[in-house]
Amino acid sequence: MLEKFFKLSENGTDVKTEVVAGITTFMTMAYILAVNPSILSAAGMDQGAVFTATALASLIGTLLMAIFANYPFALAPGMGLNAYFAYTVVLGMGYSWEIALTAVFVEGIVFIILSLTNVREAIFNAIPKNLKAAVSVGIGLFIAFIGLQNANIVIGGATLLQLFSLDEYNAVNGVEATFNDVGITVILAILGILITGILVIKNVKGNILWGILITWVLGIVCQFAGLYVPNPELGFYGLLPDFSGGLSIPSIAPIFAKIDFSGIFSLNFVVVIFAFLFVDMFDTIGTLIGVSSKADMLDEDGKLPRIKGALLADAVATTAGAVLGTSTTTTFVESASGVSEGGRTGLTAVTTAILFGLALFLSPIFLAIPSFATAPALIVVGFYMLTNVVNIDFSDIAEALPCYICIASMPFFYSISEGISMGVISYVVLNVVTGKTKEKKISALMYVLAVLFILKYLFL
Repeated sequence: MLEKFFKLSENGTDVKTEVVAGITTFMTMAYILAVNPSILSAAGMDQGAVFTATALASLIGTLLMAIFANYPFALAPGMGLNAYFAYTVVLGMGYSWEIALTAVFVEGIVFIILSLTNVREAIFNAIPKNLKAAVSVGIGLFIAFIGLQNANIVIGGATLLQLFSLDEYNAVNGVEATFNDVGITVILAILGILITGILVIKNVKGNILWGILITWVLGIVCQFAGLYVPNPELGFYGLLPDFSGGLSIPSIAPIFAKIDFSGIFSLNFVVVIFAFLFVDMFDTIGTLIGVSSKADMLDEDGKLPRIKGALLADAVATTAGAVLGTSTTTTFVESASGVSEGGRTGLTAVTTAILFGLALFLSPIFLAIPSFATAPALIVVGFYMLTNVVNIDFSDIAEALPCYICIASMPFFYSISEGISMGVISYVVLNVVTGKTKEKKISALMYVLAVLFILKYLFL
């Protein structure tokens, strides 16, 4: 049955190889079960409910990938997109998280339509290659910046931002924190970054997840030793999992089906949807092509067979994830770890999906992991995204300068969508003014996007 459905021998693999690959993929991306609730809770969402939504969205999306495309790729709420959801759309623009979920839902519907037609290719081809790489790099810096803030390694100060100091932290926040609550967590976070870095360099399977767990365990040791003293008033809680309720699954009710269409009739909302769609589309296609090329799945023309099914799985998972109550669900680049273990079919994805289902019963563990332990994961994932900078052609200033503006705008303006806006506007304006439009073959869609973004700044 497995042979017939997944075509194992045709793809040069077997059940054992696929199962091991699926376990490996889960290990490398299970950190999202701790990180996503932490990020979305900043938008006011219930952390336990987000954990459940994250696990369910990952399970559904990964199963759909196996069914629609028979590929060994796993899906989960995407890093960068969750940060954009919480820190830009909700905290920055002032939308409620319900309206932000609506934007994700609409994006998913649009993505389904685009995945069933050839419009997706037109949009993908309209954006210059260098600018696509720049978006990924900018998101990487943005995520790393959030990680540094969550760990209190970077705080506000006389120079706008500065390295952590206890006196400055108390002055900025108007509190009386001590070394035994905030101070020790900063040290633990820095240790966590180093530990995760060592694991990455050593190519340890599941390095990011292991980095989180080791940092958390070090925190528990410090709590037992009296070095870390919980201070709930300042947001520093006990680090031990609460199993008093058993291994029950947190209720999804606080965030389930909370779609709100009341704020959709505005240009800002359109920009939000476009930003979600833009990042998801290019992140997904880039991941699919990158991972599949590593697995030698591309055809002689460099195209990925059954890519329409893979994109459709991504789109349906995003729509379902929004209803469940989480940010955009997308294909994870960590799928490469399972591919490197020999995963070649949807059986790898099914194995990963089953493990996400089992993880639902381990919520007390994932929800007890503190932000200082997940911060190193954000910083290291930011590094992975930053490596796309090598795909930017810096020898052509007309290409490189808009990319630089796009990259710098995301962390400095604290917004992914502002970075995309600035990148598109500067790319069009600089090339038009310098007479390079014919040489660059700028698409009509780029002109339309530039005009829309400029109008946004003029009238909003």
